[in-house]
Order: sequence, then C-alpha cells, then structure tokens
Amino acid sequence: MTVILLSFNMILSKLAMSKGTSFYILSVYSHAAASVILVPCGFLFHRSRLPPITFSVLCRVCLLAVFGCIGDIACNAGIKKSSATLGSEILNLVPGFTYLLAIIFRMEGFNARRVSDIAKSLGTVALITGASIVTLYRGPALLSEGFRADSFTVLLSSQHDWILGGILLSTASLAVASWNVFQASILKICPSEMIVVGLYCVFVTLQSTIVALVAERDMDAWKLQAEMGLVAVLFAGFINITFRLYVITWCILKAGPLFVSLFNPLAIVVSAILGFIFFHEALYLGSVVGTIVLVIGFYAVIWGKGEDYHRNKQRMVASIEESASYDAPLMQQNTEEV
Repeated sequence: MTVILLSFNMILSKLAMSKGTSFYILSVYSHAAASVILVPCGFLFHRSRLPPITFSVLCRVCLLAVFGCIGDIACNAGIKKSSATLGSEILNLVPGFTYLLAIIFRMEGFNARRVSDIAKSLGTVALITGASIVTLYRGPALLSEGFRADSFTVLLSSQHDWILGGILLSTASLAVASWNVFQASILKICPSEMIVVGLYCVFVTLQSTIVALVAERDMDAWKLQAEMGLVAVLFAGFINITFRLYVITWCILKAGPLFVSLFNPLAIVVSAILGFIFFHEALYLGSVVGTIVLVIGFYAVIWGKGEDYHRNKQRMVASIEESASYDAPLMQQNTEEV
C-alpha cells in the first residue's frame, strides 16, 4: 500500500512541477500540512503514556529531519529533471544503502562464510549496478505512443537532465536509507512513533522553509501554481507523509529498517504504468535491463534477510530450550531439599 501511495505521489508531484510549482515550496507546504495533523494526534494518542521528550531526543529528531529534508527536496528535483519512473527505479538503491549503513553502525552483521551475508552483499552490488544502468543508459524505445503530450503531459528530459536527475535521486536514496537507520535508533529510546513523526515533520517544515527562502528569491514562487499544485500538496501532506510515513515508522519499530526498504521495487511497475498514462513516457531498453538487475538484487537481499530471520529464530528457540533444561534440575533439587 505504501509503495502505491509513493508512486501516486511522484506522479502528482511531477504534474504539479510541470505546471510551475517549485519543488522547494512543495516540500514546505506538504510537511506543514502533515504537521498540523500528526502533532496534535500524536500527543492525543499517547496522552496516557506520554514518553519524556528530552533535549537529546529533540536533537536526534532534528538530525533525522535533515536526512528527510535532503531526501524530499532531492527526490522532487530529480523527478522534475527526469521522470517518476526513473524515481521509482533509483529509489531501489535504498535497500543496498540501508544494508551498508546497517553494517557500518553494527545493526547488521557480516560474515564472509555465511551464504545469507554473501547474498545480501551481491544483491547490494546488483542494486547499485541496476541503478547505474537506468541512469546512464537509455537505449532505444521499446514502448511509446506516437503523439506528443497533451495538457497532462511533459516531454522527456534531455540526456544531461536525465543523468542529473539520476544523481539527485541517488542522493535521495542515500538520505532515505540514512533516515531508515537513524529512525530505528530513535524509536529505541522513544517508542512513540506518532510523536516522533509529528516532531520530525515540524523540523522538516522549518528546515525546508529556510532552504526555500534561500533558493526561491521570487515571492511569487510561494503561490501554488494552478489547482494541481494544491492537489499535490494535500496528497503529499495528508496521504504520502501523514499516513504512509506513520505506517513506515510503525513497521521500522516492529520489523527493522532493512525489512521496510525491501518493498520499494514494487513501485517500478506502478510508476511505469502511471507515467505512461499521464506523461506518455516511453519505455526504454536501459530501463528494462536496469530494472531486471535491480529486481535480482532485490530478491538476493530479501532472501538473505529471510535467512537471517530464520537463523535468529532458531537460536532463540534453542536458547529457550537450553534455559528450560537447565532450570529443571534446579527445581528438582530444591524440591528434594524441601
């Protein structure tokens, strides 16, 4: 569900930006709208078990917002320069980046003799390779419409803009991966996910506002262009951020950051279909080849993660059985002494 919402958000953002809406302003208004919902709901929902919001927690959330601000602005800028389909493809770098960061911060282990770790490592390489292919190589068009775009359509970017869009989207992927890992560490000390997300949106609103004031000197840019700009802001604020981000945060709390990022490849198909419908985007050979490599990497990483889960589960069961077998003689001995 969250993947489908992300794909729709990319398409709506692309439509709004093609009508003149600034991606800086889009980030400010969407997070402001999400803050209006999440902050009061968070404190209301957790009023009976409100966690202590210490200065340390606020600093961590503020740093988390830096990753979110960079990721959101870079993602919108990358989509504007390229396409929503490329955005969904490049964002599949997130599992690879998340795995690397999880190893660096010792949230994931690595053993060169373990098949699951080798699979995750090779999958990460495949993800990076696939992302490079869809960015640097387009090739001939395999599927396209024989007419120009109408009022809901924009022309494909030049090769220069396409590569620049890929670089921006790769930067967004690294920021999202950092967000996933850092969010998991925050939830360990403050497990109230709705409050964390609400405070996060407030900080992103403040940070993106500062960036927008510096980048957009024309005050007219703060006016939403056409009705599509308002639709994109409302969808991004209330659906893509408020609902989707809360669900992702809850999943990180329950299943960990790597598991959450593994479902991003599903957005490729949805974005490709929506991009073809709304923008009449052609399907290029480079996108197909790169997507195949990305999907192979995706399944390699998720298989390795599944093997780790089953191995850890078996260890827990063995530990419980060993503890039970150790306690039984002690209970018997105590009974005999009585």
